[in-house]
Amino acid sequence: MAERVLNSQAGGIGSTAHEAVYRRLRERIFFGGFLPGHAVTLRGLAEELGVSPMPVREAVRRLIAERALAMQGNGRVVVPLMTRDKFEQVLFARAALEPELAARALSRLSPADIEVVAQVDDDIDSALLNGDAEGYMRGNFRFHFMIYRQAEADMLLGLVESVWLQFGPFMRMAYGRIGTQGLEDHHQAALEAMRRRDEAGLRAAIRADIGQGMGFIGDAMLSPLQ
Repeated sequence: MAERVLNSQAGGIGSTAHEAVYRRLRERIFFGGFLPGHAVTLRGLAEELGVSPMPVREAVRRLIAERALAMQGNGRVVVPLMTRDKFEQVLFARAALEPELAARALSRLSPADIEVVAQVDDDIDSALLNGDAEGYMRGNFRFHFMIYRQAEADMLLGLVESVWLQFGPFMRMAYGRIGTQGLEDHHQAALEAMRRRDEAGLRAAIRADIGQGMGFIGDAMLSPLQ
């Protein structure tokens, strides 16, 4: 299970150069590689990635359709700024979809699968102690999606991935402002619920984890927003 999940999320996977560029840019957005409000050019991205502008243009078009990027009037692309309304919609979508995916996955997670997820949580704890924001974000993504992918609900999974693209850059900025060493998560509660085969407990743990994580964004970034 873990190997399949990790391979599906690796950057540069794809049968074409266009797909490879799309996945590389998508990964950067997931983990805060684009600063919200900081515009970049297609040519600059192409030079940075060592490819021609054509696959970058196609990848950016797809990411705009996913609402992960926006095109400015001057031809530059940017991560759209967060608003209160957008924040509330992201929070609602996560709280509605992610506990459902976790619950659907529960019967398909073997004890060995659960322990692999627990090992990922150990890596997350190390990243927190070391102040490694990107390491934490990558580990947190792996933790959640190693569970969600076992639900075998591709439509719901695609929706959740799209939602994660909406808040990843802002989560990185929030951690940059508040640090990581004081952070905690609800992963242990989720792991214990999975080991007990406790669907209600798993839903509650995932929902609490979402609320806390989104709360970091709200506390760090929403007060000056309109």
